[in-house]
Amino acid sequence: MTTPRAVWRFADWVLSADASGSDPFYVAECTTCGDASEGAEEREAPEIWSLQHAGRTGHTGFRNIVISFSRASLVEGSR
Repeated sequence: MTTPRAVWRFADWVLSADASGSDPFYVAECTTCGDASEGAEEREAPEIWSLQHAGRTGHTGFRNIVISFSRASLVEGSR
């Protein structure tokens, strides 16, 4: 009867911006009431939404959310 053996392989990975994916995506969210702007590919639209929301509600705190995309790839020669 043979005993099972494990084979371990280690490799180095790197994370970088995904140039083949979408551009960053921007959203603003009110920290008082939780309302949020629509997402946009330019940061100006969520900024304008924040100012308009502040004018309508008096809420002054906002969370600026930037969603970007990345891709993991194996470093050459790391196996």
